[in-house]
Amino acid sequence: MTSVLPPRRLFAARTTAALTTAALVVALAACSPPEKESSGQQTDSGVNAATATSAEDFGGLEGLVEAAKAEGELNVIALPPDWANYGAVIKAFGDKYGIKVNSAQPDASSQDEINAANQQKGRSTAPDVFDLGQSVALANTAAFAPYKVETFDEIPADLKDADGAWVNDYGGYMSIGFDSAKVPPVTGVNDLLKPEFQGKVALNGDPTQAGAAFSGVVMVALSQGGSADDIAPGVEFFRKLREAGNFLPVDPTPATVESGQTPVVIDWNYLNAAETKKLPSWQVLVPQDAAVAGYYYQAINKEAPHPAAARLWQEFLYSDEGQNLFAQGGVRPVRAEAMTKAGTIDAEAAKLLPTIDGPTTILDQEQTETASKYLAENWAAAIG
Repeated sequence: MTSVLPPRRLFAARTTAALTTAALVVALAACSPPEKESSGQQTDSGVNAATATSAEDFGGLEGLVEAAKAEGELNVIALPPDWANYGAVIKAFGDKYGIKVNSAQPDASSQDEINAANQQKGRSTAPDVFDLGQSVALANTAAFAPYKVETFDEIPADLKDADGAWVNDYGGYMSIGFDSAKVPPVTGVNDLLKPEFQGKVALNGDPTQAGAAFSGVVMVALSQGGSADDIAPGVEFFRKLREAGNFLPVDPTPATVESGQTPVVIDWNYLNAAETKKLPSWQVLVPQDAAVAGYYYQAINKEAPHPAAARLWQEFLYSDEGQNLFAQGGVRPVRAEAMTKAGTIDAEAAKLLPTIDGPTTILDQEQTETASKYLAENWAAAIG
């Protein structure tokens, strides 16, 4: 039976994407003082943009657009252009509304996003919005401003906070990408321990801070007899990988992949798939016996220096246009089910998403917290 990325479960950490026709058919701190207050600003119409919980507070979407254009800028962070098609998403938003998008630290982790918000609080350079893995998102909900986009009711209840403090935006599967011109074919996780992979296997980030790496360890744990409740076998595998000399302690990027520096990368399927367009010898494996899926979490910084633009960004991401841009990046948009029923999904993009024959593992909040605690206590020692 073909498994689809389930639409009504909480997913684990910064990763994501997926699926099939059935469900989808799918600088830190600046030294200068703030140019304007980071919150509590009123628009010309008297609306306090920083406390607005829907477009209706602005008199409708047109009023929100007007307020966002008056601010003129939006600060985003940790959004690589090749990640979930964010390069196209950012350009489309900027072109549509004439708002300058300042994209900081594109290769930063989820935790780096929260750190930047704390360090730059009160400055005009602070992040307006977040795109986070589950473990980091759920540990920092006090930093989010509740907001319900116009399409809020079309988002499955289990994939959003009831008050709109956070909403899942896109999802996918964990995978192994490899350069078939530099390493033998990878048919499963255990292949990575072979001598042919010495100094060649990279993990996208630190699993104690980055969602992709977190889910990568979970995938490996499943392949070694672990489970959503027990990721210890995954950490042990990476210890063996390091002792064999196969683990490469380099955070992979498109540049390291294309240069050959990281010929094997454990990462989300949509990120690995993006490399196939640039490197013909790059192949992607989603282990059928260790399938791990996850959604990312979108939220507004309650201290956003551009609160109206932050809310308009959310409206754009969850519109048909924004969701289809995600689909074109190889990820499953969170509104895929509703858009498929309405006939507004990009069918060509949807049919290219991967399918899984068999069960898909999705960590719930409690399992994520348990795994995060285990990683905090054991990861550093395992990789040296």
